Amino acid sequence: MPNFTNFGNLTVDTDLYNFVNNELLRGVSISAVSFWEGFDKSVHVLAPRNRQLLAIRQKMQSQIDSWLINNAQNGIDQAAYEGFLKDIGYLLDEGPDFKVTTDNVDAEIARVAGPQLVVPITNARYALNAANARYGSLYDALYGTDVVPQESKVQTTIYDAARGQKVIAYVRKTLDEATPLATASWTDVTNFRIANGTLMVECGENTTTLADPSRLTGYTGDATTPQSIILNNNQLHFQIMIDRSSTIGKNDLAGISDVRAEAAISSIMDCEDSIAAVDAADKILAYNNWNQLMRGTLEDTFEKAGKTITRKLVDNITYTSSDGRRAVLHGRALMMVRNVGHLMTNPAIRLADGSEVPEGIMDAFMTVAGALPDLQRKANSANGSIYIVKPKMHGPDEVRFATEIFAAVEEVLGLHKNTIKIGIMDEERRTTINLKECIRVASERVVFINTGFLDRTGDEIHTSMEAGAMIRKGDMKNAAWIRAYESRNVDVGLACGLGGKAQIGKGMWAMPDRMAKMMEEKIHHPLAGANCAWVPSPTAATLHALHYHKVNVLERQQELAKRTPVSRSEILSVPTISPPTWSDNDIHQELRNNAQGILGYVVRWIDQGVGCSKVPDIHDVGLMEDRATLRISSQHIANWIHHGVCSQQLAMEIMKEMAGVVDQQNQGDPLYRPMADDFDTSIAFQAACDLVFEGRTQPSGYTEPVLHRRRLEKKALDAM
Repeated sequence: MPNFTNFGNLTVDTDLYNFVNNELLRGVSISAVSFWEGFDKSVHVLAPRNRQLLAIRQKMQSQIDSWLINNAQNGIDQAAYEGFLKDIGYLLDEGPDFKVTTDNVDAEIARVAGPQLVVPITNARYALNAANARYGSLYDALYGTDVVPQESKVQTTIYDAARGQKVIAYVRKTLDEATPLATASWTDVTNFRIANGTLMVECGENTTTLADPSRLTGYTGDATTPQSIILNNNQLHFQIMIDRSSTIGKNDLAGISDVRAEAAISSIMDCEDSIAAVDAADKILAYNNWNQLMRGTLEDTFEKAGKTITRKLVDNITYTSSDGRRAVLHGRALMMVRNVGHLMTNPAIRLADGSEVPEGIMDAFMTVAGALPDLQRKANSANGSIYIVKPKMHGPDEVRFATEIFAAVEEVLGLHKNTIKIGIMDEERRTTINLKECIRVASERVVFINTGFLDRTGDEIHTSMEAGAMIRKGDMKNAAWIRAYESRNVDVGLACGLGGKAQIGKGMWAMPDRMAKMMEEKIHHPLAGANCAWVPSPTAATLHALHYHKVNVLERQQELAKRTPVSRSEILSVPTISPPTWSDNDIHQELRNNAQGILGYVVRWIDQGVGCSKVPDIHDVGLMEDRATLRISSQHIANWIHHGVCSQQLAMEIMKEMAGVVDQQNQGDPLYRPMADDFDTSIAFQAACDLVFEGRTQPSGYTEPVLHRRRLEKKALDAM
């Protein structure tokens, strides 16, 4: 059982208290006593407001449920519906136009368009991989994925020279398109040298230069025999590595051993959906890893291919610029941190009335304190800013409350006003339809808005639960509301002046093993005007970066700013079907797909504390799963049960059937505990059932209350 320490009106888990005093605040300007005094005072002011906002959510949901029950049985009168939403304060009038005034924003967020990695902060190895993913090997990314078709499905450790040549040809073609030579192709190159700041490219007996000499950023090594050439396009870089003694370089006409692409421009170190943090021990791990990243000291040692490897943060790239000066390229992705939303509390700290601390308030104080070392080092943010992505906020009042939390943190820690920047995740319906006003109340801090299909759809289903049976999950992406949502997010962001000052983001590519398909489809994100989009791995970041060489996002945003935005009415169209016309086979297929995804994710969350992982779907395709995927699947089944598309009995039968499938899929995991052996004693299975059969009563359809309760139950059982 944890021990607790009393400080003022607080009761703090002793391990957390000691960690903050001895590690988190080590070497920074604020004392432990001042920190706890400030936190004590602030949290007792902020916590009641937090509870009030959650009560408003619940009241509005009850009002919407009642209206839909009374008015939507024969379809929704859109004008009457919108009038009702305005009457209850759910749909707000939009104020006059404005432009955000956020300052001290780093170029990686304000001006450079590219991939964004989101990783669980509790996994040090993944966090380091993401931070170090600013540059990635194109040769490795292409050779190890299906972007270049595989001749044989047999995987070997022996280098396939024929496949290697296809990879090299792909990269040479990429260079021809992004950084063309004046009178030759990159396939013809035999040597490089720098003369008077110009890249001289030898192609046999002929010499050429870049078609646009300004594409040369610089070089490393000697001007006559450079070790690498650094080129630029659309503010992104390629580093062409030259080593005639290497395995690849010795057989290359130009001695090129690799081409490194600037990839993950930014990363989000996640304290929310991708981790399973339910108590002080979990939170300490998250805060410590974040703090060590901000100190530049995080390391992780692990076994790989029979070798012991220690991973740490990579260095910046020092080079000679085209005008002969010594210069530096940032070698790491700019790191943001995602806090939790306003909903959950945590037993790590109790307030004067005995209630648990609102976890979002605790996250704000701890993650900003953890970032203080970087304000001195400026190794992450050159401009001295701290970037917090804030999820699951419902409307402008909740966004305003987040800025009030940040202001309190700044006051306690002695930071300049607006040091803390906010990323607004546009993933809840009340935020979507009031996005302009959400940005307005954070106009001095906002650096990020995005769309997220999964959470946004989960909230759509829960908010409109009483409207009728929802269309199939796979059909949601073609529904009118989702298309309008994706477009209007960009339109509002551009109208509010985010172009060139902040990130407008798009969601995750969920299939890390389907990179060829990603290369076909994910170019639509920069074409949509998004200057960042989420990817599941450093390899995916390296490949997705090529899309931003094809699309100049800033120019694309200028084009899109001229179009007529879609109406909010379109976003408020509810994706129901009446009456349902699916066959029994269709219904069973949908239920199996949803149930298998729920169980495959929940069993790892509850039994192993894994918050994000690659989970095989019903067809054994590995999908990146987190709580957002869980929310949409559980809410979908709950909706179908509620509207009689299926019975609760059928849903339970399929849950048990799919538990057996998930058990089979996890046979190779020594830590896995089968669910189908005894459904009554499997806490993971019970948690999955709670999410489905109690789905209608969960606040906003969120999965956290069930997951946290069941994970704490499992941890207590394991500790006995």
